[in-house]
Amino acid sequence: MSQNLIIHTAAQSAAGAALTVIYAAEGTPPAGAGAEIWAATGLDWQAVSNTAGFKGRQGQVLDLLAPNGVAASRLLVLGTGKAGEGAALNAWTDRGGSLLGKLGPMRAETVAVILDGPEATPAAVAELAAGLRLRHYKFDKYKTAKPDDAPATLTITLVVNDQPAVDAAIADRAATVEGTLLARDLINEPANVLGPLEFAAKAGELAKLGVEVEILEPEEMARLGMNSLLCVAQGSSRPARLVVMRWLGGKSGVQPIAFVGKGVVFDTGGISIKPAASMEDMKGDMGGAAAVTGLMLALATRKAPVNAIGVIGVVENSVDANAVRPGDIVKAMSGTTIEVNNTDAEGRLVLADALWYTQDRFKPKFMINLATLTGAIIVALGHDHGGLFSNNDELSAQLLNAGLAANEKLWRMPLGPAYDKIIESRFADIKNSAGRAGGSILAAQFLQRFVNGVPWAHLDIAGTAFGTSATEINTSWASGYGVALLDRLVRDYYQG
Repeated sequence: MSQNLIIHTAAQSAAGAALTVIYAAEGTPPAGAGAEIWAATGLDWQAVSNTAGFKGRQGQVLDLLAPNGVAASRLLVLGTGKAGEGAALNAWTDRGGSLLGKLGPMRAETVAVILDGPEATPAAVAELAAGLRLRHYKFDKYKTAKPDDAPATLTITLVVNDQPAVDAAIADRAATVEGTLLARDLINEPANVLGPLEFAAKAGELAKLGVEVEILEPEEMARLGMNSLLCVAQGSSRPARLVVMRWLGGKSGVQPIAFVGKGVVFDTGGISIKPAASMEDMKGDMGGAAAVTGLMLALATRKAPVNAIGVIGVVENSVDANAVRPGDIVKAMSGTTIEVNNTDAEGRLVLADALWYTQDRFKPKFMINLATLTGAIIVALGHDHGGLFSNNDELSAQLLNAGLAANEKLWRMPLGPAYDKIIESRFADIKNSAGRAGGSILAAQFLQRFVNGVPWAHLDIAGTAFGTSATEINTSWASGYGVALLDRLVRDYYQG
């Protein structure tokens, strides 16, 4: 059972805490209330810091046990780097994650963190609290071994200047954190637990927050002509679902913005079957749909003043006698005919109908789709950036800026007529795969055929949704990438 984390704020030092944390910038002693706490120990700052080799660099720790004059049984001084380096909000998120990582091995039950410096604005403290929550996340529900001797609850009190403003900022930021954690949970779940029906039911729970949820079953999708999406599910005993989530927090009649997610709950590759090595990772092939669902939770939780649509196509790509074959031709909802020459290029088949349906029904201001779409994007960008493809420069610039602010970075990739010509088919209008060269670009060109001129961006998150290196704010296999990025986009450009 995971440890429970409680985060409080207080206007003055939490004297009852077993462990107190203060901060010191590079080359300077603690300031403000931290200076008073240090002075109470009676120790000479210069002598102690020199002896310990503590310079105040980011990540450095000075640890005092049973300090005289301090109510806490342990005093931690953490370095923040050069003064001013913590000004960027996402640096404060990392600071919170780093702090939680240091607290874990100490087995503390109560901690007071002194945050009264001028840089500790309400927004900054909210980011630190977010970092604490994000780093604390564990997916251990299927572990049967007894937990270690960590306390059942860790209570952290943030000692701040403007408590009401900080509380409001933390609550606002916490909505996005909860969306990210939901996305992580969905991606981490095994496919035998989270199939298309179960995923749709999870999305349906957002109705409790005021999200209007509609779930389309195969018969209705067939009537709409969604043969591209449905062909992917042919080989599975678990039927597909298309889930539509509507958060109408903006003014009535205002054109909505739309987010579309690929939700392949497990991808065998179909008849074009994948190699066995690492196929277990394909339970995460619904990372785009997880991010869209997490985003809708975040928007509803914080009552965002925006009209937003979330659409996820949820399928399993499996193998049996009914599975779609290489060489089969299907007609998408748009009327475009598609030669399925590789059944492992299935995500674009799902998104083709989901995108067309979204633009046709909702007439959005723009559409952004997220998908763990291609291994080629990992070859191009590794695991540090998601791939951005778009038909609109303004939307691209907004996404790039939001990615930097949220520390979920993007890199724009090219589109163009030369690439588009490559996906033309001898037997149908287009084919769903055209070889290895430029694979992520060709996938994006395929998707662009189904946006009908609407401003659109495709985020290929195959390298960022799961299996990434541990960071200050995530040690889980699933990252929840995309929720914070898109919530920042909405906050900065589309609210009101």
